[in-house]
Amino acid sequence: MWNHGGKWLRGPLIGKGSFGSVFLATSKKPRSQVSFFPPIMAVKSAEFSASGSIQKEKEILDKFQGCPYVIQSYGEEVTTNSKGEMVYNMFLEYASGGTLADHIKNSGGPGLDESVVKKYTKSILEGIHHIHECGYVHCDLKPENILLVPSSNGTDFVAKIGDFGLAKRGRQSQCRRLDPSLRGTCVYLAPEAVIDNVQEPPSDIWALGCVVLEMLTGKHPWDTKPDLNGEDILRLIGDKFELPKIPNGISKEGKEFLKGCLVRKPMYRLTAEMLLDHTFLAGLDDKADQNEWKRDSSGFSTIETENLSFSLVCDDWEYSSEEEIFFSDDEDDDGEEVESSGEFTVEKGQERSKSSFATCDGDRALMRTLTQVSTVPAGV
Repeated sequence: MWNHGGKWLRGPLIGKGSFGSVFLATSKKPRSQVSFFPPIMAVKSAEFSASGSIQKEKEILDKFQGCPYVIQSYGEEVTTNSKGEMVYNMFLEYASGGTLADHIKNSGGPGLDESVVKKYTKSILEGIHHIHECGYVHCDLKPENILLVPSSNGTDFVAKIGDFGLAKRGRQSQCRRLDPSLRGTCVYLAPEAVIDNVQEPPSDIWALGCVVLEMLTGKHPWDTKPDLNGEDILRLIGDKFELPKIPNGISKEGKEFLKGCLVRKPMYRLTAEMLLDHTFLAGLDDKADQNEWKRDSSGFSTIETENLSFSLVCDDWEYSSEEEIFFSDDEDDDGEEVESSGEFTVEKGQERSKSSFATCDGDRALMRTLTQVSTVPAGV
């Protein structure tokens, strides 16, 4: 039995993960002199002895406070459950719009309208740019980890990056071939992550390209081939040097944007800053972005509490504790896309994958069915 906190009430269970549970929560005295909590929030909870991953995520999220394109953390608290055991609680911004994955799935078509894709892409890019400027790499960008939060005017949603359980500091990787551990979800992994276990800012850009392609088509980047499991996908990325196919029906600007993200050699990928100036995103309202920055720096947005659909999907909550090491690049100077480190044998793929598709830390989300409840009484 999970208990309430001193200044907040625990509501329905809205998700479960490997390292904890997510509940809806309400503040007893929102925005009072004794409380910094918004009226409604999400609380991620785990037994204190098993909360290291969540505590690490809280530490990283604190680096991005005030960024309107990253899910905000409102603090932490230790409570006790009905057995007298200590429970760690992290308070997060509640995303009433659910995940980008939900939105794509429920769109009813082959993908989202390109105008919507542009809007969400710019929001995600703003978040990525801020994360990279702070010296971090997300390592698990995918639609399930992009949450939709009401905009400042309340008529639309803003895409925000969540789940920093696999995030790491940048510039702390080096080539580690044949290492069986991987961060992230295999269908969004960059070639250098698969081949050399290197994940730096360019790896997030590759993942962004995969997310944009999925928004436009309604399918993940490697869904063009039937009956692929995780091991097969890793071979395609690391051994066969394939790129995700960009289908017809996408605008010229959209295709060029994707080509700037989905480059095999990380040194040739466009940066987040470059992509924000890309013609694919031209004409979007910068004033709306300024309003979001102002809203997040000045206080909480207003959230209607009636008829809430408790659709927040919990994160993967995975944290890899292996030692971080420095990134070294062995790229050719002639600009040709020849992978001198491209050996990726079947044996290596087998070492990474002991079971179908559950290959990487982030893949656990793809194997999990989340519980969505709207009628569970407070205090679950």
